[in-house]
Amino acid sequence: MADIKKPRSLKTADDIAARRALLGRPHIARLTDYTASLRGEDRGTVPEFDPLDGGVSARLLFLMEKPGPMTDDLAIVGKVGSGLVSRDNNDPTAEAIFGFMREAEIAREETLLWNVIPWWNGTRAIRKAEWVAGLDRLETLLDLLKGLEVVIAVGRRAARAENLVRQRGLAFRCSAHPSPINRAARPEIWKAIPEIWAQAAAAERT
Repeated sequence: MADIKKPRSLKTADDIAARRALLGRPHIARLTDYTASLRGEDRGTVPEFDPLDGGVSARLLFLMEKPGPMTDDLAIVGKVGSGLVSRDNNDPTAEAIFGFMREAEIAREETLLWNVIPWWNGTRAIRKAEWVAGLDRLETLLDLLKGLEVVIAVGRRAARAENLVRQRGLAFRCSAHPSPINRAARPEIWKAIPEIWAQAAAAERT
């Protein structure tokens, strides 16, 4: 069994299978149903929520832009994709999220990680129609998160969800995306992410 106290714990097929076996737990089951409905739209592969996160009881939603190949358990990318949106995925962005959550001292059970665009279709490019569909499906997700107080847009493009979030009376914050590209090009902005997340976690519903 992988050590979940360290990053990149979802490296092997056995580790991934053990994590996915938890998807029927009560706090995550309705979200598993939600992803199944998205998958039925046949727009691309749809990862699951990580069952070690807060599920429907989460207070903080970290909302990124679009899933990447390491969330895809079908993609051939030279590594085993987990099929989960997880800080434990075997890639540098997930590793940064893992570390930043620790630096910010945010309890895992308070959090949920997701994307405005829930489908991975083999490209990081996002068409306008994808944004429209993604924001519409985000409405449905927010209906399920009864304990939600704060949404943190992770990345400039994810901030397009701001109006939708604020209309629900939720606090909204933004941070840079913890990608290797940002780390290389904008290291000071990248290093500031955990402090922004800590401040966001202290925010209250508006």
